[in-house]
Amino acid sequence: RQAEAVSIPAIHLHLTAATMQGSQKDFEKAQEQLKLLKKDPGNETKLKLYALFKQATEGPCSSPKPGMLDFVKKAKWDAWNSLGNLSQDNARQKYTELVSSLVSAESTGQKKEASPEESRHDGYETILVTTENNITKIMFNRPDKKNAINHKMYREIIKALEEAGKDDSAIAAITGNGDYYSSGNDLNNFTNIQPSEMKKMAEDGAVLLKEFVGHFIDFPKPLIAVVNGPAVGICVTVLGLCDMVYASDRATFHSPFSQLGQSPEGCSSYLFPKIMGLAKANEMLLFNKKLTAAEACAQGLVTEVFPDRTFQKEVWARLEAYASLPKNSLAVSKQLLRSIEKEKLHAVNSKECEVLKERWLSDECINAIVSFFQKKSKL
Repeated sequence: RQAEAVSIPAIHLHLTAATMQGSQKDFEKAQEQLKLLKKDPGNETKLKLYALFKQATEGPCSSPKPGMLDFVKKAKWDAWNSLGNLSQDNARQKYTELVSSLVSAESTGQKKEASPEESRHDGYETILVTTENNITKIMFNRPDKKNAINHKMYREIIKALEEAGKDDSAIAAITGNGDYYSSGNDLNNFTNIQPSEMKKMAEDGAVLLKEFVGHFIDFPKPLIAVVNGPAVGICVTVLGLCDMVYASDRATFHSPFSQLGQSPEGCSSYLFPKIMGLAKANEMLLFNKKLTAAEACAQGLVTEVFPDRTFQKEVWARLEAYASLPKNSLAVSKQLLRSIEKEKLHAVNSKECEVLKERWLSDECINAIVSFFQKKSKL
């Protein structure tokens, strides 16, 4: 019995030594794997790795606490010190597991990059929604209709904005598929409606428009419009609610409200005079002036204009750089900028929708739309 009792610790010591040796080898292998990672894992993860490495090689934190203004050293010290009395063996194991998870995540990411369709969001018919490189792209996708917005498209854009506001992307971008950015409201929204249904059509349309514009007002992240071609109506007015507008030099900007017997929307009655001055805003909103990309840029509606031949390459490269910035900082800063006038914007949106509801029911508006279709049929 004594011989048996003596042999048990010997076996235990032998197994422990073997386990420690295996743990050390895994730890050393993990250090090599870490060097091979292609993507920066981010500061938070790097601090964890630093702390676990120090704990594994030196034990609990014993160095003096750095001064408050030495931010980098203090962050490292805090991370290491937070591990307390974690054993060196456990620290090696946690370090190895963390590196393994990073390697696995990068491998999965590379597979996704090889199959871009995996980043495509399902459930949309009139728009394409994809997320790549920390950017959620919402693309109007009715190129055969010049990306005119029908009721279904309104609802799908609302849904896409809701999802993009909650996903892991840093920024969102809106653009168009084909030659047009968007020709604005699909005027077929106003056709084939019986006189008895007119009031309900106007009320439902005003509710939908108010919700649509409200989602632009409340969008929590930087929202960039990538205007690849001509833009008309609602897709021009909501540009004032975007954080930046990049345009191809072949883009134009037209809001022919009075021509169609209607009135401004998208908070343009308030934002356009602030952006471009009252006189220039009046030219657009009252007298239907169509702006070139250069004119829109000079008046402050567009951030920058690019040659059409290099537009896509230059803009998306720039947006990828923006999307690599700390996303929480971007979101907080955006919300701070918007919070000052958010209540005012919602009030303007409500008022514009009330006026539009009345306009849609007026003989003047109905006659203007009928006239538009008559002219279109003669072309």
